[in-house]
Amino acid sequence: MARITDDDVVVTRNAGALARAGSVPGTVGPVAVLLHGRGSNRHDLAQLAPAFPDEWTVVTPEAPHPGMPWGYGPGSAWYRYVREDRVVGETLTDSLEALDGLLDEIPAIVGGEPSALALGGFSQGGTSSMAWAFTRPGRVAAVLNFSGFLVDDPSVEFTAERVGATPAFWGHGTGDPAIPFELAVRGRARLRELGADLTAKDYAMGHGISPDELRDAVAWLHSLGI
Repeated sequence: MARITDDDVVVTRNAGALARAGSVPGTVGPVAVLLHGRGSNRHDLAQLAPAFPDEWTVVTPEAPHPGMPWGYGPGSAWYRYVREDRVVGETLTDSLEALDGLLDEIPAIVGGEPSALALGGFSQGGTSSMAWAFTRPGRVAAVLNFSGFLVDDPSVEFTAERVGATPAFWGHGTGDPAIPFELAVRGRARLRELGADLTAKDYAMGHGISPDELRDAVAWLHSLGI
């Protein structure tokens, strides 16, 4: 079974989170767990931490599958991609089970119970974040998808009861060459049919995370009271 260990995680505390941890041990503000894209690594999205408010801690884990055997380069992957919104199901469910263990260990990793926990990611990380959050209702306060897609695979079952329990932000580039905007349209429509609490934002860009998108996502988290 795939696992994500402490050695596979980067923890970045903003100044307010550092001050809080130093003054009142065992107390932690909001935590964002951010999953990298295909062929990348745990250090990639740690650079987004300064965009989050001062009291936030950002945790960036390494995906459990090596990317090289699947032609994804020297980094890691959350699943093996097939085409469009299809994946090799068991590779994704392995990663989702690894995330179960990681998120159970978040209080130990960050030094206390977070006041709120958000899960998100870019590309494969966004896809995996939605797959995890929408099959484990209520486990996180919010899910952030930056340029991922909604998986269509029998191994991941999305239902109205599951999907409606977690607010979601979905940002996507209208010119994305890696995960075409058409997949965003398709996936958002599926979520809305299931009654998702979905905020969707489009950006004139390719495959990436723009400063405007990141600001919108953080403002959205604030609007939820996180």
